[in-house]
Amino acid sequence: MVRKPSKRRSAADQDKIIVEALRDVGRPLSAYELIEKVRVKGVSAPPTVYRALQRLIDDGLAHRLESLNAFVACEHPHHQGKAVFAICDACGTVKEFDSPAAVKSLQSWAGKNDFKVRSMTMELRGRCAACVSGGID
Repeated sequence: MVRKPSKRRSAADQDKIIVEALRDVGRPLSAYELIEKVRVKGVSAPPTVYRALQRLIDDGLAHRLESLNAFVACEHPHHQGKAVFAICDACGTVKEFDSPAAVKSLQSWAGKNDFKVRSMTMELRGRCAACVSGGID
């Protein structure tokens, strides 16, 4: 039996598939949830997905939410690796927003303390307005 050689996707194609899946889902995904979403498009090896995620993070197109061990597509690609997220503990909603003042304050501290910032992701944990108004704990 002769096997047809599998068509390898370029890194750019893999990145596009991964970031589109993150955008389509609209919520944080673990790497393994992401693999399940993109498997139908021929991307299924964990190392491939992790490498693509790292490239997307480096390019400012995705973020890793440390507290959730999950990934999201970037909603504000102009902030170059400096992101702020509000994460609702009740419903799991994640909202990305800009906070130039917070970023500037932390960069100032880093500069005064000879600390070179490679990336910055701030996570606020609590309850969203919908959960607060609905009385959800």
